[in-house]
Amino acid sequence: MSCPSTPPIGRGHYIGRFAPSPTGPLHAGSLVAALASWLDARAHGGRWLLRIEDVDTPRCVPGADRLIVQQLARCGLMPDAPPLWQSSRAAAYQTALEQLIDSGLAYPCACSRQDIAQAQAAAGITRQRGRELPYPGTCRPERGGLHGRAARAWRLHTERFEKKWLVAPAHQARAAINDEASGAIHWHDRRLGAQRQQLSREVGDFVLKRADGLWAYQLAVVVDDAAQGITDVVRGEDLADNTPRQIALQAALGLPTPRYLHTPLVLGADGEKLSKQNGARALDLSEPARALRAAARHLELDSNPDESSVEALLAHWVVAWQARLTA
Repeated sequence: MSCPSTPPIGRGHYIGRFAPSPTGPLHAGSLVAALASWLDARAHGGRWLLRIEDVDTPRCVPGADRLIVQQLARCGLMPDAPPLWQSSRAAAYQTALEQLIDSGLAYPCACSRQDIAQAQAAAGITRQRGRELPYPGTCRPERGGLHGRAARAWRLHTERFEKKWLVAPAHQARAAINDEASGAIHWHDRRLGAQRQQLSREVGDFVLKRADGLWAYQLAVVVDDAAQGITDVVRGEDLADNTPRQIALQAALGLPTPRYLHTPLVLGADGEKLSKQNGARALDLSEPARALRAAARHLELDSNPDESSVEALLAHWVVAWQARLTA
């Protein structure tokens, strides 16, 4: 896994994080993401934080959060501060939503998934594999709003966002939106290179607060990254598609945009991403060094057979990661 050179961050001014959802114990794919984020923080001389993303409470498994903390500790991956639980952050998310409402960028929506599917089918739009159907904007204020129906969720008005930020004064996130003809968001991934997405066309008005009253991942992660001072996000490649939505929210809320690095995914025998949803087995940590070696190989790091202890292996890989950063 090669990482293109990027503008340096001063030692000690780097803050990274690992943010698992406690839907079960860590698996092989989780350890790859955790190890990459830990190594990147240590290679920059920075701090590494742990955030438990437990806002989707129906999917959370009781006790999985504590088990994840224990698994990381077994692998020598110790956070530099106590973990942060998203379930304690509802007030911060509400404040952010109210800010978006006041700025005219968030609106209530009454549509169910079936409503969205029917509207898109009528327009000849079919769902692409691995992606949700773009929201057609049925409940936008300029289209009559809720049409007498009860609000179910809150959404970001992507077209208003694009128009506002194309004519807005200079902003720290303004440089990310540099295609004035389309309003597309451009960003650079440290591994994947130049990326581009137009939210209003490719994603639509995405959810900020769900119909069941739970906070959406996109809003929660942006608010928490800013609150924790995150400068660099290192996570699996499956989350790269979420990045433009998060950049948009960072701009709309006046929050800084971190640098991003998306790591290669660990695939199952069926070629699909290894995940808890498709039955990925929990990490076997009877020999933590062996599990770490497997994760390191996936990141194209030498497993260094001369080292046997977890501490020695991690120290070896930090040096290797530093060399990669300066290559």
